[in-house]
Amino acid sequence: MKAISVFSDFCGGNIELIDASRADGIRLNIRRDSHADYFQWFYFGVCAEAGAKLGFSLENAGQSSYPDAWAGYNVLASYDRQQWFRLPSQYADGALSWQHQSEQAEVYYAYFAPYDQARQQQLLNTIAAEPRCNQIKQMHSPAGHSVELFRFSNGQAAEGKRKLWLIARQHPGESMAEWFMEGLLEALFKMPDDTGLIAGADIYFVVNMNPDGSWAGNLRSNGAGTDLNRAWAEPSPETSPEVLGVRDAMDEIGVDLFLDIHGDEELPYVFTAGCEGNPGYSPRLKQLEQKFRRRYQEINPDFQSVYGYDQDAPGEANLAIACNQIGQRFDCLSFTIEMPFKDNANIPDEKEGWSPSRSMALGVSTLQLMEALLPELR
Repeated sequence: MKAISVFSDFCGGNIELIDASRADGIRLNIRRDSHADYFQWFYFGVCAEAGAKLGFSLENAGQSSYPDAWAGYNVLASYDRQQWFRLPSQYADGALSWQHQSEQAEVYYAYFAPYDQARQQQLLNTIAAEPRCNQIKQMHSPAGHSVELFRFSNGQAAEGKRKLWLIARQHPGESMAEWFMEGLLEALFKMPDDTGLIAGADIYFVVNMNPDGSWAGNLRSNGAGTDLNRAWAEPSPETSPEVLGVRDAMDEIGVDLFLDIHGDEELPYVFTAGCEGNPGYSPRLKQLEQKFRRRYQEINPDFQSVYGYDQDAPGEANLAIACNQIGQRFDCLSFTIEMPFKDNANIPDEKEGWSPSRSMALGVSTLQLMEALLPELR
């Protein structure tokens, strides 16, 4: 049998090889973020003989940022990095392991279906070709990558026109967030100007807040080691310029709705986190949050509101988190939308689990939801 090659020298790649002398006992570690101690995301390729019976062990899984997340998790595999499928995986004694008889000589494995730089460029090209989209601001990350803020608008002023904001992938390992944005934007660009959403709102968006971490294969941090979703109270031009640029633009323009798109490692559900712990939380915002969740579930059954994070006590929200900071700052409906890395336990899919296509469909549903709630946002 030819020698086995394990590699991750590509966009978003992350793995450390311990030993590959045995095909059925390939030992690996997940590499920590490039400038921080977080780790959970992995993405790597293997070259071996077609038909080889491969076995893998991620030996430091138990020391990862979210060790409880491995229970019930199944690894994703692909031969072409386009179509991904799940492999039964086991977590025991601090290691995540799986076996796979590869049909081809080259195969890839990942924590979730990657959204790489090439696909992002295709999405940016699509945005650039949409006449109703304009880039209104460009920031640069600590590592020098471009972060673009766009506005989608029919260009017509209207009394009471809402300002809706969406950002994705503050945490780079949560690639489902960018799949969500692709689905939402594809559907948005097909909508005519006379629909209620486009006539009644301008939409501001960032498809990837953290290209530093996305291209480096990080879980949570940018090129300065910053968790962007803990930087919104006091963003820094040195360590979180991405957040500073977006928040400054919000201060100039205003916000009527804010959605921050994420993925959650542990919970096998789609859910939202709101602003119930903010000092400025009011009965009006509570009613809006309830209607948002109720209507979301009616539009897309992948969403549910039974399971989620523990609620913050009144006045005890962490205002360094984007959702809380923007909800407090603009007295607006503000949510973090979370999707699973595993599957939706309410509607399981044995082959793909939670997937890019379901992430994209959730994005499309969010357009319908925003249109439904538009009149009530102020």
